[in-house]
Amino acid sequence: MKYLLSLVWLAVSAGAHVASWNDGMYCKGSNKVGVDDPNNNIVVGPLYQLEKKEWWMQHHRGCDRVPPPKGEFLELPAGKSFMTELSRNRAFTSFSYNGSKATDWEDGREHELPWRGPGNPAQCMDKNEGFEGGESHTRSLETTGGTAWAISYESDISKVTMENLVVFSVRYYSPLFRKTWYDVPAELPACPEEGCYCAWLWIPDGCGIANMYMQNHRCKVTGSTSTKKLGVPQPPVWCKEDPSKCVTGPKQMMAWHQKSGNNVVAPWGKTPTYNQQMGYQDGAQDDIFVD
Repeated sequence: MKYLLSLVWLAVSAGAHVASWNDGMYCKGSNKVGVDDPNNNIVVGPLYQLEKKEWWMQHHRGCDRVPPPKGEFLELPAGKSFMTELSRNRAFTSFSYNGSKATDWEDGREHELPWRGPGNPAQCMDKNEGFEGGESHTRSLETTGGTAWAISYESDISKVTMENLVVFSVRYYSPLFRKTWYDVPAELPACPEEGCYCAWLWIPDGCGIANMYMQNHRCKVTGSTSTKKLGVPQPPVWCKEDPSKCVTGPKQMMAWHQKSGNNVVAPWGKTPTYNQQMGYQDGAQDDIFVD
């Protein structure tokens, strides 16, 4: 039986990618209301060449219509950090099987640093034996694209737009480890009683088809006494070679390689990623507030 279960986990995870698993997420159990599958990867699929109405909030797979249970939130402690579990399948997190299939890594296997692709310089990790690490779309920890979180103070997700969804935290060198910590701006104000909307974001830097990720959550800010307001976010611009061109202040999430709704571009052969290339700093984005 144990062998058969292992085959099921591998079958479901084959060709998978990565998502953030935590309280408050949409589609934690599946994309069907009332179904709680501990072995699923419905939220990890990339978004590629879709119309905006389809990729926005993973509408095409129904993950804007399966919210977390009432009263469940992803908690964001103002001025501190929160941990989420990045993995290719819920089975490899603490949210399934009492964490018995979880390791320090996103794929539920054991690895040693440096975990990287074969060769020198390293090739993409999908060239490793058994495709190990291929879902991270990287050559090594140093070449991961970085991931981010954005927040909107709209409780009704139908009212969330690119113009009120602000990137508030970025973590360079992710995703590769399962437990990943993100910093929260100290002046992030409290959410409405019904909560805020948050999105986990990722654009891989090469090693596969150019795509992006946007994953839905209900969230709330804890421990905040701030009365600050978030500014209107602007699309970031490529500024790796000239930091003076970087957009300062609040920035939008990045939409890229879709049929419609794209808001960023990059030089030929380059990828817009959540790091210094597009003007995002590692950690809390403390410049997002209105003076």
